[in-house]
Amino acid sequence: MKKFRYICLTVAAAAIVTLSSCSSTPTAENPSAPNTSPQATEAANNSNHSGHGSKEKININSAILSELDKFEAKLGIPALSNKIQANRPYGSPQDLVTKKVITQEQFDQIQDQVSVQEVVLTGEAKDVDYMSKLGLMKGHLLVAQELLDQNQPKQAEPHIGHPVEEIYVDVEDQLNERKVKEFKTTLVSLQDLVKSNPKDSKVKTNFTSSVQAVDSAIAALPPAERSKPGFVLQVINELLDSANSEYGAAIANGKISAAIEYQDSRGFVIYANELYKGITSQVAQQDAEADKAINATFTELIKVWPAAIPPAKPVKTPEDVTKLVKTIEENSQKVIDKSSSQV
Repeated sequence: MKKFRYICLTVAAAAIVTLSSCSSTPTAENPSAPNTSPQATEAANNSNHSGHGSKEKININSAILSELDKFEAKLGIPALSNKIQANRPYGSPQDLVTKKVITQEQFDQIQDQVSVQEVVLTGEAKDVDYMSKLGLMKGHLLVAQELLDQNQPKQAEPHIGHPVEEIYVDVEDQLNERKVKEFKTTLVSLQDLVKSNPKDSKVKTNFTSSVQAVDSAIAALPPAERSKPGFVLQVINELLDSANSEYGAAIANGKISAAIEYQDSRGFVIYANELYKGITSQVAQQDAEADKAINATFTELIKVWPAAIPPAKPVKTPEDVTKLVKTIEENSQKVIDKSSSQV
């Protein structure tokens, strides 16, 4: 399991960068690998999520391994994300070639997606980033709960570990800013207990405490913002983009080769669907057709993950999943644009 991945979102004028989750070493090509403009700092306040646009970039100096996995998936180079991380820091994107991490020909395929610049998020973009990261935690815990219920503690343990090993450290500053009570200790205790004694009765209690801690962190956002369709849809699109990337990493040669990535993507989609159920009536009032399309697509998307334990054969290809995610994204953008015009 890859550890201590530090999430770094970059924001473009019309796009909030895609969040990825905890992927190992994807070998299937992910057609939705993002591109982001590095000139987006001043536009962060007004940015709307536009998904897999051509303006998104990944900061190779600070991106977590799962973000770097998108290069792995695109180029089909196993363990590339680890190699990129091991050769930090980079003075320029071209250093990937200079340091012999990849060849010039390989770099030419991803150069529009590579950045070495930091972008500071502010305003709504910062809040979307915050809730999206916590949403990834929720997705991990949702699938971990399923696996524990099925007496699969070894499979559940990574999904309990990922929130604290990969995400918490990146959202910690925001948690402190928002005066959220520290809950890293709670997550670590739960992970240790599941590792050492998964049948202990305290597992259930600790698990409930962990979920409640994440919910409390989400509740630090203003209630009006958390219920605003335009805001929630941006978070949903971030979660679905992560799920899309993870699903692509899970599939190789037409088979589900990485159960953890399959399960990651399942958890993110389940939570994204839950979030949408909370705003569907409001979306319907703004754009009935968009709401109908989003609900119908979610129904199809959920079928891709029939259970927490992967099926013998993928229900859909990564390309099929990308199309479904983009359908939701495109219809979401219609609502987001309408919401922005009404402000």
